Amino acid sequence: KMPALAEKCIASWKKYLPDYEVKEWNESNLDLNSCEYIKEAYQAKKWAFVSDYARFWILYHEGGLYFDTDVEIINPLEKIIEQGPFIGCEEIRKKNGEKSLGANPGLGLGAIPGMNFYREILDYYENIHFSNENGIVETVVDHTTRLLERHGWIPDGKIQKIEDICIYPSEYFGPYNYLTGKINITAHTVSVHHYAATWHSKLEEK
Repeated sequence: KMPALAEKCIASWKKYLPDYEVKEWNESNLDLNSCEYIKEAYQAKKWAFVSDYARFWILYHEGGLYFDTDVEIINPLEKIIEQGPFIGCEEIRKKNGEKSLGANPGLGLGAIPGMNFYREILDYYENIHFSNENGIVETVVDHTTRLLERHGWIPDGKIQKIEDICIYPSEYFGPYNYLTGKINITAHTVSVHHYAATWHSKLEEK
């Protein structure tokens, strides 16, 4: 059974995207041995990291929209969908302490099948392990942001189109600032990521 927050968020998808089929992906319809990364993440019971690979595999092969189950849609998305494939951003803090924007696929993704950038992400995951030799596990935000920057993305808070993907500033899909706990909903905001943070252990949450 899904948590109450997930049920609330999925209900919002059905409200604002009534013409879409909501499809759940799990062990019954996804190959969890398709590469070492997803296999190792599943064995480690790090479900959120399993979805990091799975979402791109699904959208590369089938297209459609993806949202984490703690993303609540609060306004229509028609104008954004009309512009083509998309991804949302959130404010992050770099290793040197500086604040910047990170492309977070969990906030929202739109895709058509066979996109080159998604194939590039899959190729990346299919050539790494879940944790590196130092036991460090990078997030999907780290991977996606780095690859987009290699293709010319400059995280300056403006809408940009890179590899046929519209990259939206944080006010669109990520108005809740995980670093400060503040929320900034504007006329452009279409959804809110509630950060259930299921990837953290109980110790990390403390």
